[in-house]
Amino acid sequence: MTHEAYMQEALHQARACLEHGDVPVGCVIVSSEGEIIGRGRNRREEEGRATAHAEVEAINMACATLGSWRLTGCTLYVTLEPCPMCAGAIINSRIACVRYGAKEDKSGCCGSVLNLFEERFNHHPRIYGGLLEGECRGILEEFFSALR
Repeated sequence: MTHEAYMQEALHQARACLEHGDVPVGCVIVSSEGEIIGRGRNRREEEGRATAHAEVEAINMACATLGSWRLTGCTLYVTLEPCPMCAGAIINSRIACVRYGAKEDKSGCCGSVLNLFEERFNHHPRIYGGLLEGECRGILEEFFSALR
C-alpha cells in the first residue's frame, strides 16, 4: 500500500467519530512489513476519557497485536498533528515514523506549537506532515462548521 492508502484508512477511522459527536481524528499504525496492526479514532466524547485520542487507541491495539510495548520500525498515520500526550506516547512506544495530515495550531507537537520530537528524549521518530492535508483538514472544518 502507499502512504496515501494508509492515510485513507486513518480517514475512515476519523469518519467513524462523527456518529458519536467526537472530533474526527483517525489513526492507523503500520508494521515494517506493511501490515496495519493498530487502528484508533478519537473517542473522548463517546467514552468520557481525556486520554481516548486516536493515536493512544491505535498504539494500544498495535502493542496488543505485537505483544510488546515496543513498536520499533512501525509508522503511525494520523489525520491531525499529534498533541503533547500523543507525542509522548509515540516517543515511549518507539514508533519509527509519524505521518500526519492537517496541522494543529493550538496543540500540535510536530512543529505547530513546538516539536516535542526534537527535545532531548531518548527516541526521535521521523516526522512528515501534510499527507492528504486538504482531505484531513476538510473533515475537521465540516465537523466544526456543523457545530456553529
